[in-house]
Amino acid sequence: MNDDIASQLRDIHLPAAVSWWPPAPGWWVLAALLSVLLTFGAWRWRTRQRRASLEDVARDEITRLWAEYMRDSDAQALVSGLSNVVRRVALARYPRAQVAGLTGRAWLEFLDRSAGSTDFTEGGGRVLIEAAYRPDSTVDSEALVWLVRNWVGRVAL
Repeated sequence: MNDDIASQLRDIHLPAAVSWWPPAPGWWVLAALLSVLLTFGAWRWRTRQRRASLEDVARDEITRLWAEYMRDSDAQALVSGLSNVVRRVALARYPRAQVAGLTGRAWLEFLDRSAGSTDFTEGGGRVLIEAAYRPDSTVDSEALVWLVRNWVGRVAL
């Protein structure tokens, strides 16, 4: 009789192994958070690289202009070149609609606002708009180069 009961028993069946897919909801949240953080980090890194590159290129151009000025003593070329550098940096850093149409005093006021100073409207930076129309104007070339370098450093951050 025991043999009859034992023959009716079935073998033990283990449950199926827990699958790794689909992951638990916590893993989905963690993956989404990690994805957002990685995307934000890549965006910040790229932005910093672009700005650092912009600053490096502008500083190299300023150095080249200064070297040409030291060789030729052409203040008009120095002022014109520095004005172009400032304009290109501003166009690269700020929206085109905000910067492209600015001329004269409005341009200098924008430069002051972006640098947090009054060196362009009230200081030596005025020469950026005056020298183009007055070739005989006096230029404090060292102060102007320092001002433009300082502005590029502040804006390109």
